Amino acid sequence: MPDSRLHDRVVIVTGAGSGIGRAAALAFARAGAHVLGVGRRPDALQQTADQHPGIAVLAADLTAADAPQAVIDAAAGRWGRLDVLVNNAGVTAVMPLADTDATRVNDLLALNVTAPSLLAQAALPYLRAHRGTIVNVSSTYGHRPLPGAAHYAASKAAIEQLTRSWALELAADGIRVNAVAPGPTASEALTAAGLSEAVVQQIEQDEAARIPLGRRGTPEEVAAWLVHLADPAATWITGQILTVDGGLELT
Repeated sequence: MPDSRLHDRVVIVTGAGSGIGRAAALAFARAGAHVLGVGRRPDALQQTADQHPGIAVLAADLTAADAPQAVIDAAAGRWGRLDVLVNNAGVTAVMPLADTDATRVNDLLALNVTAPSLLAQAALPYLRAHRGTIVNVSSTYGHRPLPGAAHYAASKAAIEQLTRSWALELAADGIRVNAVAPGPTASEALTAAGLSEAVVQQIEQDEAARIPLGRRGTPEEVAAWLVHLADPAATWITGQILTVDGGLELT
C-alpha cells in the first residue's frame, strides 16, 4: 500500500542535496508530501529532485540575511501552506581548542544555530495556521562530549535546548517541536570538513567499532524517524530528542 501519512502536506527540508537531507526529502515525498528541498549546491539538489516528482528544490545559502524568509516564501508561494520544517542543514568542524578560530566558530554557529532559528521564525505564521511541526536534526554529540570538535558539539547542544524551549513556547499554538539526534551516519560531512580520504576512512572505522550494533547508520534510517516525528498521528509528542545511534550514547 502507498504511504499517504502526509498527503498534500507541505514540507521544507534543508540540506537536501545529500546524506540525511536527501533521504528525508525522498521519505517525505514518498509519504505523500509536497517537498521543498533546500541547499547550497544546485546540481546536488537536482539529483535529489530527479528521484521523485514530489520534490521541488531551491538553491540558497541559509546564512544569507534574506534567505530564511525567501525559503519560507518559496514553499508557501508554490503550495499555499507550510506544515513541516525540517532543520537538517549543518556543518561539522574539527577544531581542537588550541586551533580555535573566531571566523570558523562564527561560521559554524551561523549555519548550525542561527539559520534554523530564523527559518523557524519565518515559518511561524504558517505553522500556527495549520498546527504544524518543526523537526530539528541534532547529533549524539549534542548531549555527549566530542574532544577535538567541541564547538560542533556545542552547536548541537544548542539545537537540543532550542527544541525543548520552542516546544514549550509554541505548545499553546498546537505546534510540536522535536529533534532527531543521529549517531555516526554515512554522509559527506567529514569530507566537507576538509579531512583527507585516509583520515575519513579511519574515523569511520573507529566510529563503527564503538557502536554497540557494530556499524554506522544510513541516511534512510534517520530519515524514517524524521517522518515519524512529523506524522500528524504523533499528536502528543513534543520537546523530545530522539537518539538514533545504534546504542552509541549508552557507551
